[in-house]
Amino acid sequence: MISAIVEKKQERGMLVGLDRGEKDFEESLKELDQLASSAGGVIIEKHIQKLPFPTAPYFIGKGKALEFAAICKQKELSFVLFNEELSPIQCRNLNTLFGCKVLDRTQLILDIFAQRAKTREGKLQIELAQLLYLLPRLTRLWTHLSRQTGGIGTRGPGETQLEVDRRRIQERIHRLKKELEEVKKTRFIQRKRRQKFPWPTACLVGYTNAGKSTLFNRLTHSHVLVEDKLFATLDPTIRLFEFSGGQKIFLSDTVGFIQKLPYHLIESFKATLEEVKEADLLIHLVDASHPLAENQINEVNKVLEQIGAINKPIILVWNKIDLVYSDGLVKRRMEEYPGCVPISAATGEGCENLLVKIEEWLKTKRRFFSLKLPMDRTDIVAKLHRMGSGIVTNYQSDGIWVNGWIPHSMFSSLEQFNITVEG
Repeated sequence: MISAIVEKKQERGMLVGLDRGEKDFEESLKELDQLASSAGGVIIEKHIQKLPFPTAPYFIGKGKALEFAAICKQKELSFVLFNEELSPIQCRNLNTLFGCKVLDRTQLILDIFAQRAKTREGKLQIELAQLLYLLPRLTRLWTHLSRQTGGIGTRGPGETQLEVDRRRIQERIHRLKKELEEVKKTRFIQRKRRQKFPWPTACLVGYTNAGKSTLFNRLTHSHVLVEDKLFATLDPTIRLFEFSGGQKIFLSDTVGFIQKLPYHLIESFKATLEEVKEADLLIHLVDASHPLAENQINEVNKVLEQIGAINKPIILVWNKIDLVYSDGLVKRRMEEYPGCVPISAATGEGCENLLVKIEEWLKTKRRFFSLKLPMDRTDIVAKLHRMGSGIVTNYQSDGIWVNGWIPHSMFSSLEQFNITVEG
């Protein structure tokens, strides 16, 4: 496993950014500072090197690297954090020069995920992502592993420690992938069970710390962990939510996305992200108070495109409007994104409008009906209760009167009973 900022004592470190003239560079650096805080570290030094592209051996150039190494020794820093992914050779050179832990953005995100994962599935996914990241960077990191020994007649050149370590990591990766395939099958079975019910699934997606878990708790009266930290929620949670009219929907809370989300995480979290891919509706939460909210929307859309979920029905929700001090900004957001819904998940403001929006979408999936059945067709009554929602049954002398909400697919089988459709 990758060991980063996971000690009980808060570690002090330096943040190093390579400025290539990107417009969101400052915000990316600020986000990395927040990531370090989420991991349990504290940044006491920030340094920026302006270069059009990184140098091969030291990323920031040897002169700057020596300068930063002196600061590390003087202030007794325990880690140096880089804003971009480092190559294996850059990691090795910088580790040797600094004499302390050298972390990049990817490694830090993996470390945070490792801290937050609680379920067996989450731990498997994180370990796989860490090993995929570690494999090309393996330079005798696992020296505790014993060398392979042979018996009589098998003695030869043997394997170096590095080769043994690499082979064992590859074997572990293979085992983890097999275990995650079993997890995938289990999730598939659970989804199939949910699909036996006629209720669609809506999935909360968005940038990390956009307020998904807060909204999930408010709507479903659940107690999912809510913290003002990046990646506070990793493991997906699903609850059945019922509207006042009797319609129901499965609501799912998922992991948040982030700028430069490591490829290893997307690959390893495919079993979890399938909840997003298989959902009928996506509710995309955006932090309305964030200065780079549009950038965050683009980053989320990139991940949705990667997992094949970008073309699903999406309701865009501007959250945290209670933290926006300009009414004009909220109005402008609504003009730029027609059909969006402004809310505050923390105070509840606007949440009723969101529910109306979801109900409007639900009406495209099912319609309200009314019909009279013969007294001997209780089998259809049972099916309507099983497949519909808000079903009301009234037994009269002239037949069974039934009304409620059913999927469009059921109407053809009920036409012989003179079904009345509304809406």
